[in-house]
Amino acid sequence: MQVWPGQAYPLGASYDGAGTNFAVFSEAAHRIELCLLHDDGSETAVELRESDAFVRHAYLPGIMPGQRYGYRAHGPYEPENGLRCNSAKLLLDPYARAVSGSIEWGEAVYGYPFGSPDERNDQDSAPHTMASVVVNPYFDWGDDRPPRTEYHETVLYEAHVKGLTMLHPALPEELRGTYAALAHPAIIEHLTELGVTALELMPVHQFVTDHRLVDMDLNNYWGYNTIGFFAPHNMYASWGDRGEQVLEFKSAVRALHQAGIEVILDVVYNHTAEGNHLGPTLSFKGLDNPSYYRLADDPRYYMDTTGTGNSLLMRSPHVLQMIMDSLRYWVEEMHVDGFRFDLAATLARQFHEVDRLSSFFDLVQQDPVVSRVKLIAEPWDVGEGGYQVGNFPPLWTEWNGKYRDTVRDLWRGEPRTLAEFAGRLTGSSDLYQDDGRRPLASINFVTCHDGFTLNDLVSYNDKHNDANGEGNRDGESHNRSWNCGVEGETDDPEVLDLRARQMRNFVATLMLSQGVPMLSHGDEFARTQGGNNNAYCQDNEVAWVRWAEEDAPPEPFLEFTRAMVRLRKEHPVFRRRRFFHGRPVEGTHDELSDISWFTPEGEEMTQKDWGAAQARSMAVFLNGNAISEPGPRGERILDDSFLLLFNASPEELEFVVPVNHGRQWEAVVDTALATGLPADDGQKVQAGDRLTLAARSLTVLRRPA
Repeated sequence: MQVWPGQAYPLGASYDGAGTNFAVFSEAAHRIELCLLHDDGSETAVELRESDAFVRHAYLPGIMPGQRYGYRAHGPYEPENGLRCNSAKLLLDPYARAVSGSIEWGEAVYGYPFGSPDERNDQDSAPHTMASVVVNPYFDWGDDRPPRTEYHETVLYEAHVKGLTMLHPALPEELRGTYAALAHPAIIEHLTELGVTALELMPVHQFVTDHRLVDMDLNNYWGYNTIGFFAPHNMYASWGDRGEQVLEFKSAVRALHQAGIEVILDVVYNHTAEGNHLGPTLSFKGLDNPSYYRLADDPRYYMDTTGTGNSLLMRSPHVLQMIMDSLRYWVEEMHVDGFRFDLAATLARQFHEVDRLSSFFDLVQQDPVVSRVKLIAEPWDVGEGGYQVGNFPPLWTEWNGKYRDTVRDLWRGEPRTLAEFAGRLTGSSDLYQDDGRRPLASINFVTCHDGFTLNDLVSYNDKHNDANGEGNRDGESHNRSWNCGVEGETDDPEVLDLRARQMRNFVATLMLSQGVPMLSHGDEFARTQGGNNNAYCQDNEVAWVRWAEEDAPPEPFLEFTRAMVRLRKEHPVFRRRRFFHGRPVEGTHDELSDISWFTPEGEEMTQKDWGAAQARSMAVFLNGNAISEPGPRGERILDDSFLLLFNASPEELEFVVPVNHGRQWEAVVDTALATGLPADDGQKVQAGDRLTLAARSLTVLRRPA
């Protein structure tokens, strides 16, 4: 076999049409072997003799796409010094573009014998672990262009590749649960009819189901256990894992783009699947443990701000390079449109504190590729000081956990919620205005993958996670949920009516709020997980979306959700790019404020009204004639005006329509109705009229511009 010197960059396996360049970093190893794996179980070892700045490299002519390979790191196994090299372990390439196979759990994939973590285990892991794959980088993208949907026009839809598609009756069985399913017309049609502009995919980086779950006959369904930051997860491919998963993923992105839908990836750069000091040796740990991970004062152990056993070392230049290379790869080569960063506060930790100006954010800010896509932070981790909502740099948007909590509290009847609810409804200026950000920095959501579904939020007071095998100890215990009087399933029509009304309240509130709305997949069908609020290991019908039969009539709640998304899309007053001023806007010749707040009696809210412990009702006037930001060509934006009437109290309540804010209004939303939508010729209401709102309901009145 010919072995040429090759190049130290790019890292990974790079096929150029004639052969493949291999390059891998390790400062800890004395020697690195590239192992080419053959289908008969044998391997050919090639020592990487060339080294530049601790990057070992070689070019092998004739090595083609589909070739499986791994690395063996010869070096010190000294856990007491943080060094865990072990040449008996076949290691994945940290830059592998595809991964083949799965892990067969047993002592062979661990660097130590069970029961003796400081001793070296020389069992060969190659027959029991995954392999890296050389991929063909060439793909016909045609005229693919990123949709580049502005944030103020974005509707996010968080979904799981398998969970969304596994039970869809229109999909061929061989496509269900795969990237190809995302590209199927039935899925794309559903998303476009719903009004979705961006599909936020739960992790599709190659991940691992850990040993504990396999022993319990469970799977890591969610996928927050990454082992390959460049490789699409191979189990979501419908027709092979020797690089086919890359082509299939690209095809899905291309199809979604053609429908005007962006693709955003939920990415997990805060930790890896190798776990703590008792975890397996799969890649990074065996190549260069102290360069990749944050080690404790006793380097046998790992710092863990993620609750998963380890945290990547964010002050390491090699880790930062890998993350930035990965992000650029997914944008430039896979054409994705943005990222949602899991436990993003961990990315900001250079030592122990959370530093919003850490090296990672500096790198993102100046990067000409990554800085131009959507960047969404989950702004917390489990470490000290890890709750950082509102503290990320100006380029970033954030999952707004305070929005979620406040909206839930209002509709379940918590006292002293009204003032904070008003702030969340109008874009959370207390969190984002002081650092130059806009309302669109707030990613608003009521539910997501982590926690109750929307149906379960109104059906359960307590979590019911027994199926997870942890004695119902896992998952959040304080969910801000309310079961509407009965725990779980019921046939009581009054309870069912109240639950349906509460779900309409949540969806309507979400779509009427300033910021960027995010729906969780299947909530538009009122899907349930039976009260399981931590379905991370439920790769089954507990967590999969259950679709209606193909010929079934549209479900009322689905129709209502579509209508609320459409209302938001049609009216810029609900998706302002600037915060409200709370006064008339200059140059509009309108004496009315851009926003006004009223008590149910039609009087302007006072400080006393805001602070009243039992206050759960109010009216909000949104002036469509006082939108301060200009349109894309500098034109003035005009819209209808709206009056939002919120009654979160347990009793029906009479509202007085404020005078001097419009003579006549038309009801366009009423969540007390079974459909949530008045007839086309909705109720006409005059200024000063009295309007009765049902308990726990909201009504939207429109006044034409």
